[in-house]
Amino acid sequence: MSLRHGLLGLLAEGPASGYDLTRRFAELLGQVWPARHPQIYAELGRLAEAGLIEVDSHGPRQRKAYRITGAGLAEVRRWLTDDEVDHTLRMEPLLRSVFFWLMEPADLAAHLERERQYYSGTAAAMRTYAGAKDRGEFGTSEQTRSLRIAAEAGIRLFEALAEWASWAERYAAEHLTEHHSETGHHSEHPPALPEGRPGSGSA
Repeated sequence: MSLRHGLLGLLAEGPASGYDLTRRFAELLGQVWPARHPQIYAELGRLAEAGLIEVDSHGPRQRKAYRITGAGLAEVRRWLTDDEVDHTLRMEPLLRSVFFWLMEPADLAAHLERERQYYSGTAAAMRTYAGAKDRGEFGTSEQTRSLRIAAEAGIRLFEALAEWASWAERYAAEHLTEHHSETGHHSEHPPALPEGRPGSGSA
């Protein structure tokens, strides 16, 4: 349900078309909550049917711009204050790390170095963006200040992932020196990662 609330939050800034919302989603949330064009258009239809948004204007090529309704604004505020936070993480880097033992040491080292560079570069770019916000280059509205808070979360997350990739490369070089081409070499079952459930506060 978070896609619909994300769209409602963006429309709370002002009327926008599906195209505008797709671009805005990519700019603001592309790396943490990607949404494709068809998903957004389908969700806009459901929001309109539910009375949470309505058509604001029509443009060229039958393009519609939507605006949030009073019910829609109440719903996004309810979501922000009443719904439990879903702390589930679906991160491919973490999924891949479970199976690093299947990689050749040299391939794993190269992979982790690329990951480190990506995370470091992304954190640096976001830090530059945050600095521009701190200087007031994007204004001082409440929306801009909320985005600054979100940017800091992204910065810290990517910096932590860069540190993790560096640590993992050192750890793998010391402990994952043998490549097991057959899964039979690891018949024992390692302990699972700690479990967390949405809304439990576990991550």
